[in-house]
Amino acid sequence: MLQGAKDKMSGPLASGTCSDLEEASDLKAPLSSRFREPLTHARFQELFGGAEQEPELPAEPCLPWLCRLRRRRASACSGPGAWRVLLARLPPLRWLPQYRWRAWLLGDAVAGITVGVVHVPQGMAFALLTSVPPVFGLYTSFFPVLIYSLLGTGRHLSTGTFAVLSLMTGSVVERVVPEPLAGNLSGIEREKLEAQRIGAAAAVAFGSGALMLGMFVLQLGVLSTFLSEPVVKALTSGAALHVLVSQLPSLLGLSLPRQIGCFSLFKTLAAVLSALNQSSPAELTISALSLALLVPVKELNVRFRDRLPTPIPGEVVMVLLATVLCFTSSLDSRYNVQVVGLLPGGFPQPLLPTLDDLPRILADSLPISLVTFAVSTSLASIYADKYSYTIDPNQELLAHGVSNLISSLFSCFPNSATLATTSLLVDAGGNTQLSGLFSCTVVLSVLLWLGPFFYYLPKAVLACINISSMRQMFFQMQELPQLWHVSRVDFAVWMVTWVAVVTLNVDLGLAVGVVVSMVTVVCRTQRVKCLALGLAEGTELYRPIRESHKLLQVPGLCILSYPAPLYFATRGQFHRVLEWHLGLGERTKPGSVPDKGAEPIRVVILDFSGVTFADAAGAREVVQLTRRCQDDGICLLLAQCNDLVLKTLTRAGLLDSMTPEQLFVSVQDAAAHALERLKPTGPKICTVWV
Repeated sequence: MLQGAKDKMSGPLASGTCSDLEEASDLKAPLSSRFREPLTHARFQELFGGAEQEPELPAEPCLPWLCRLRRRRASACSGPGAWRVLLARLPPLRWLPQYRWRAWLLGDAVAGITVGVVHVPQGMAFALLTSVPPVFGLYTSFFPVLIYSLLGTGRHLSTGTFAVLSLMTGSVVERVVPEPLAGNLSGIEREKLEAQRIGAAAAVAFGSGALMLGMFVLQLGVLSTFLSEPVVKALTSGAALHVLVSQLPSLLGLSLPRQIGCFSLFKTLAAVLSALNQSSPAELTISALSLALLVPVKELNVRFRDRLPTPIPGEVVMVLLATVLCFTSSLDSRYNVQVVGLLPGGFPQPLLPTLDDLPRILADSLPISLVTFAVSTSLASIYADKYSYTIDPNQELLAHGVSNLISSLFSCFPNSATLATTSLLVDAGGNTQLSGLFSCTVVLSVLLWLGPFFYYLPKAVLACINISSMRQMFFQMQELPQLWHVSRVDFAVWMVTWVAVVTLNVDLGLAVGVVVSMVTVVCRTQRVKCLALGLAEGTELYRPIRESHKLLQVPGLCILSYPAPLYFATRGQFHRVLEWHLGLGERTKPGSVPDKGAEPIRVVILDFSGVTFADAAGAREVVQLTRRCQDDGICLLLAQCNDLVLKTLTRAGLLDSMTPEQLFVSVQDAAAHALERLKPTGPKICTVWV
């Protein structure tokens, strides 16, 4: 194919004369260069062919997306089409036949059991963040993990309870079902309050699952790109501080109402400081001892990750020690230490969440679903890149949507991939989604048989587990100096998002972060500079004039490069910059450059290689510029305009004021054509190097 292209180039295109090149153009050619005629866009397509276009189908009396959906369903009704759909929607059908049983099974079993052991205390701890009884954290550590193992594409992803989602869900639950101000509820009233809160948490999971399924139907997996890495990391880091402050009452043994809404972090701190003299010495001692064990164990697991065969289960050891100590010392009755209590055995009866509150919590389900998808997809992408496989963002939407929707029928609260357990799964040797089944086995044994052994587990220990699990999120702030060095804009986005999450709340902080991130993108497109290009001496390269003084310029020729999309937000800047360069403004004489001593511009080349897209407003601006140049006697040439932008410009009427011979495939071709126009009396020359 390459030889055929060379033959074409060496035929009619290489027939131009080049004898008087230096005196005609005053440009020094590179050593061992060959020349050809300038290639227009139309000539290039004639020689090498353009992009293949799909054959037009007969018009259908329906909307385009309905037509595409109908054709997709029709193709899926065939045998091969149905099998392709089944393979895409059930990933185990793809990876299970290729499973290396001898090499991977032991690693999946060890990693799954290790993660399952950690799921038990963490699930109960994160349930307290959600304002529901601890056993529902175990349910959330079982059903979503099982469903994701069947539908997810992340081989190294561990799903279940996540502190950030638990905190966001707990705020919704406390707002929808607040605790009575009178307090001192009776047993029946307490059970009724807990049942309402369980239903509210399940309704949030149902709403977020339904939203993710709707996003899957619309194929909106691309939405994960709108939550940039600085926004996600600042969100999780700020939420970690919320988790720390929200667990202070449990650490100190204080019975304080949970603060919600804006400035809830500072309200909680003020309430804790005012009630500090009422703290329980017993629970304070338990909390101090628990943190003294959990924090060093976490640090050991990180520092000696490569040397340890499996991470030390510090949470499990702490749960066992605290449970035995509380049982033998009767801390619950002697010192009024709050304990977990009886964990009911088995599973809850499937029940559709009460949808009366769904309209009120649907707005809260949207940020929860976005955080679920963003965190899970980013984690899955990190390990997919590390271990050389791919994930499907739309399939991830389906997996997490079905996971939240079905698990809500079993009174589970919202779930997603988790940072700590995913890292633990990889360190323990997990290879595929099969490790999730082993993790479910551990949680299932606790639900069926081992639940009564956690009766005397102090809730202060669960609060310490919540705080220690935030270690990775707190340490994300260590990346700020490097982020400052790499990109000041991303650093600003990180800080603004973090301050918004801390001062307002997680939901509003997420909205502020997304808005600021998108605004920075728009501002970057508006701050680009239109660069004047010149020919580097002895080469065929055109570089910005401001970068080097050894650039050759031809009098009467202006080459401009606009490296940004051309749309409604940038059309004004494009108009002003081109007017200044070409002297088309009111303060300058048309057809002259800002420097009055320079030769008037006769030919302008616009390098559109950096224009990735153009909308209707941007296309009309280019058409108007073409007409103004034509009226002022300036020949305008376009170079390196991609097919999408060229199609938009053509539809806006570009060819009404410009011929196809003014569209070139490269700046070099356009410059060669311009030199021929500027020196019409000299011999025909070809100054395009190949």
